[in-house]
Amino acid sequence: MKTFFTCLSIIFLLGLSVVGEAKPIKILVYSKTNGFRHKTIPTAIAALKTLAMDNDWQLTFTEDSLMFSKYKLLKKYKAILFLYTTGKVLGNEEEIAFKKYIDNGGAWITIHTGTDCEQNWDWYVNTIGAKFKNHPKQQQAKFIIHETQHPSTTKLPKEWLHFDEIYNYDAPVSADVHILITVDESSYTGGTMGTLHPIAWYKNVNKGRVFQTALGHTDACYSDKDFINHLVGGIKWALK
Repeated sequence: MKTFFTCLSIIFLLGLSVVGEAKPIKILVYSKTNGFRHKTIPTAIAALKTLAMDNDWQLTFTEDSLMFSKYKLLKKYKAILFLYTTGKVLGNEEEIAFKKYIDNGGAWITIHTGTDCEQNWDWYVNTIGAKFKNHPKQQQAKFIIHETQHPSTTKLPKEWLHFDEIYNYDAPVSADVHILITVDESSYTGGTMGTLHPIAWYKNVNKGRVFQTALGHTDACYSDKDFINHLVGGIKWALK
């Protein structure tokens, strides 16, 4: 009898273990380029692989636009991350599937070049909130944190000195985004956006969630704990 109850206990504990074991969170990382190709892509991929192990993410890396050809291919991913994508990277059917993915509750993260991609697709530009125009030379600037309790900013100093490539946009960033970080244009040369120059923001789109950061141009960003905390926090917010 004692042996019987011991076996039942073991089976019960094994069952709890199976039930309690969380499934990895699937994220599709897309780095196709039809414009400028950033040399930072391999460094970013290596860093994301390390972060995936720390956060129980299961990453699929691709530059194949056919991964976006049908909604059923996308819906198995909890989030889609655009990693230095530039130019036109999706065809018409792929655009339809991606829009459906966002509308139905998908998460979308863009690193650095989100505003320099699909600039002739109105839905994309409206959803991302801005369109890249140009940038000055890479330099250190002072970045101001606006939402200090957001997961992407909670570990950052209120005024953050950081070296990066700072994008200017062709018009003010859309009023429907929630601004997380701006850059102080008096702290560097080449800014053209004036007193309100957003660098990172988020928004909800129907049932979907979008996190956009224009930071991350250099390899050194991926050795910077502040940038990594910013990135990981943004991904976690998008994943809910």
